Amino acid sequence: MLEPALLPTPLVDCTDEVLARAGVELRLKRDDLLHPSVPGNKWRKLAPNLAAAVAQGHTRLLTFGGAYSTHLRAVAAAAGALGLESVGLVRGEELADRPRNWSLRAAERAGMRLEFLTRAEYREATGRAGGATPGEGLQRRWGPCLVLPEGGSNALAVTGAAVIPAELPDLGARDLVCCPVGTGGTLAGIAAGLPPGARALGVAVLRGGEGYLEEEVARLHRAAYGREFGNWRIDHGHHGGGYGKVPAELAAFAEGFERRHGVPLERRYVAKLLAALTALATAGAFPPGTRLTAVVTGVPDPA
Repeated sequence: MLEPALLPTPLVDCTDEVLARAGVELRLKRDDLLHPSVPGNKWRKLAPNLAAAVAQGHTRLLTFGGAYSTHLRAVAAAAGALGLESVGLVRGEELADRPRNWSLRAAERAGMRLEFLTRAEYREATGRAGGATPGEGLQRRWGPCLVLPEGGSNALAVTGAAVIPAELPDLGARDLVCCPVGTGGTLAGIAAGLPPGARALGVAVLRGGEGYLEEEVARLHRAAYGREFGNWRIDHGHHGGGYGKVPAELAAFAEGFERRHGVPLERRYVAKLLAALTALATAGAFPPGTRLTAVVTGVPDPA
């Protein structure tokens, strides 16, 4: 059985001197506390997909990820708890013969079968090579399965993330609900769930995503709701050098934030979000009186 989720997740006022000097309030939406094995936005995005898998009689889940993919670990844990098989296609054939890192070990311990692909094979399997969609040919190779996209972002995932604004009281014109952006599903859901006047801001955690991520969010909106939304934007200036990169300056910011506020920060997504909000506020990017709600989408890596 899958343990129940903590819903709604806590909403914590976070008084920060830098933001206060800019006339900006900060709240933390503690989705990192949502579930012990399927934390944060992974639960939000997976829950409706898991319900669909069970309802449709699937016995196997197949998905994609890199060497430290939180998504792979979350799918493995959820599938194992529900008695489903899981297959993870991992980017990087060179990893096959190496000792498993802590993340891949956790996925395997939860019952996931890992298959390591070359980067070209991975692009083809995920549909990024062009002309194909994720799932074409996969069932012939791996057998009947429900294919979940990289990062878990699909139309059902968007509807799962769209519940987040309903857990935030009194949203209005001064509110900006913020999250890190890897594949766009969480941002798409937040934007779709906002009441009139409130807006969403995503902070890209990968380099070179300008245009591509905006197209992905719009595509997800069309897939989930048959329309696009105009109440969101993505900041591309605070990715820290690229996906998975944690430069010394970002690490120092995260350590300082943890000391001041007692909140552990996941580095590759959450720390980039909060560092971006701090830098943008300092630069005067938010009108005085703005209330920022930062969604803490994940948990730190183990020490």
